[in-house]
Amino acid sequence: MLKNWNRPEKPEAKELKTRLDAAKEKLSQLQMRLKDHKLPVLVLVEGWGAAGKGSAIGQIIKNIDPRFFKVFSMSAPTEEERRKPFLYRYFEKIPETGKFTFLDSGWMDETVKACLHDGLNGEAYASRIDSIKRFERQLTDNGYLVLKFFFHISEKEQECRITALLGTKDTAWRVGKSDIWQNRNYEACKEVFDRYLEDTNSPNAPWYIIDAKSKKHSELQVLETMCTGIETALHNNSLSVPLLQNVFPLVKMPRLKEIPLNKSIDTVKYKKELSYLQKKLGMLHNRLYRKRVPVIIVYEGWDAAGKGGNIKRLTGALDPRGYEVHPIASPEPHEKARHYLWRFWTRLPKDGHIAIFDRSWYGRVMVERLEGFCSENDWQRAFYEMNEFEQELHNWGAVILKFWVQIDKATQLERFTERQNTPSKQWKITDEDWRNREKWDLYEMAVDEMLQKTSTTYAPWHILESTDKKYARIKALRIVIEALEEALN
Repeated sequence: MLKNWNRPEKPEAKELKTRLDAAKEKLSQLQMRLKDHKLPVLVLVEGWGAAGKGSAIGQIIKNIDPRFFKVFSMSAPTEEERRKPFLYRYFEKIPETGKFTFLDSGWMDETVKACLHDGLNGEAYASRIDSIKRFERQLTDNGYLVLKFFFHISEKEQECRITALLGTKDTAWRVGKSDIWQNRNYEACKEVFDRYLEDTNSPNAPWYIIDAKSKKHSELQVLETMCTGIETALHNNSLSVPLLQNVFPLVKMPRLKEIPLNKSIDTVKYKKELSYLQKKLGMLHNRLYRKRVPVIIVYEGWDAAGKGGNIKRLTGALDPRGYEVHPIASPEPHEKARHYLWRFWTRLPKDGHIAIFDRSWYGRVMVERLEGFCSENDWQRAFYEMNEFEQELHNWGAVILKFWVQIDKATQLERFTERQNTPSKQWKITDEDWRNREKWDLYEMAVDEMLQKTSTTYAPWHILESTDKKYARIKALRIVIEALEEALN
């Protein structure tokens, strides 16, 4: 893109001022429409060192109510961030609906530096590009406006600016060693930049090359592009998104009605097995930490199926410093105002740690689908998006285990009745549980579809037959141990 880029004509001073004033006023007006329409806008500003990225952001945000934007300068990832997936720190920064997030450098800068200094190439580079394109597409599919700007200056212009900045004590701090290295290796950097821009330029999130030689002109280019992009997004934000073909490698799953629920284990054998398996899992947890293997365990199932007791026996074997259980309820307002996967990205474990989700992102295709909390296009699209999400975690090196805890309708009624009649258990039963029970057949149909479409080879579903809770607990422990041994070996 840089090789074939044609520098836009810079307007005369009078015209530039007129257009700049008009663009500022327009952005100021659009921010209120953006707020009313709940449109989230993510602005990524990349480019050459000393190209004026920070200054441009500073000028642009003067036209926006400070309550409705955040600015992040994305430096090199910290040690803590390196222990999470590559996209974690960027997903964490996405804006709420009706607000802006500006990133001064981001996933492009981190990627091209890895290419130039850490030897990122070949399959590893291709995998990184695929992750970035999925990330950007998922945002735009879920109603985000993603605007990507690359501030372009010539080698000579960059050298002049670096020299000028270094010439004054008050500005010398703004020049880093990487800026100097970049200017000395301008052509090599340009090759990498150009390749990256070509590889990640897409209709849903295109790149805009900004002529950054003049600060006022670069500000105008960004402002006018932002205004056009926001107006287009406001016009199109009610359109449905085409569904992508589910191309992930799937494991064939049985229908819930086909699963025999007569499996059980006697109490003596259960206690013996439980003690043995918990000790074994405890030792594996130490190896996980040493080898820095992340583990993500998902529990879904019918109300009163025994998820809590199952999780309790699993965590009873683990070092409490190395795991966290996330009970997932209805999203809080700040969570509901973001991409539905945001609250799960922000709960991912560090490598070597275990995250256990008591209910999960699969609520999108169950409760949200059946209760009308999202559109049909949203939940249909989610099957693909969740497979992508888990593929991203798998590529990071995570072990992913997903359990569906299965009981029949009669067993659920028996357990509901017991909870209601036992004072110490009454907190476990709610009116919502009874309402959900009335929709058993609809939920069963939704679960069957979920199991068929999201049980992949890298993140398969496992059915825990839980009419006998003890049997389900032992089965879960065995599955976890087998998966961890395979990953560690």
